[in-house]
Amino acid sequence: MTSQPDPASCSAEESRVGDIGLVTVTGTVDMLTAPKLEEAINSAVKSSPAAVVVDLSAVEFLASAGMGVLVAAREQLGDAARFAVVADGPATSRPLKLVGITEVVELFATLDEALAALKT
Repeated sequence: MTSQPDPASCSAEESRVGDIGLVTVTGTVDMLTAPKLEEAINSAVKSSPAAVVVDLSAVEFLASAGMGVLVAAREQLGDAARFAVVADGPATSRPLKLVGITEVVELFATLDEALAALKT
């Protein structure tokens, strides 16, 4: 019998691509794991990047708590840096569009598209 991954598992790793802060997220982003996402975004913001990209490509479930973190990060950055989310598919981009978050956050289907659009 193979062990199943913990359904509440989530990782959020912060890195840098040139002058862009990148947060790569995997797993489930819900009420229990959203603080990990918030912490990684805050870490990316500390280095005063030109832009922050949150890559949700490997996220299997995105709850409202995770979406709230994204909106709060956009508001926190203000005009200091651009903010974008990479999401494609029913688990991530669909809820972001349905809730209207794409009205305040730039959304890209791939990381390459986001990085190309945000490079200064």
